[in-house]
Amino acid sequence: MDGEISTAEVASLLNTENPPRIVDIRSPGAFARGHIPGSENVPFGRLPEMVESLADADHIVTVCPHGKASVQAARLITSFEGTNDARVESMAGGLEAWAGPLETDDERATADSSPDSPF
Repeated sequence: MDGEISTAEVASLLNTENPPRIVDIRSPGAFARGHIPGSENVPFGRLPEMVESLADADHIVTVCPHGKASVQAARLITSFEGTNDARVESMAGGLEAWAGPLETDDERATADSSPDSPF
């Protein structure tokens, strides 16, 4: 793991030619209710089985509600051999600190009535 990245830096990088892959580790229902535009949902519990899908990324930013669980997710991603060359960071403060726009998926948000994970 390469440490934490500020929300301001994430927002700035999203507008570049080569933006980072934003990996939101919350439940599908929480993700559907609001997420950083362009982010992808990889729930923390499924991360070990889905980490291989991140192997082609140059820069990965993990996101959770408060910036705590995303540190663990970034460490897990870094431990995968296929992401050895990627820059992997956790977004400091999580979505709670995010001042940028959020995208919603109303159809999924209302269809998913399962309880959310703690992150």
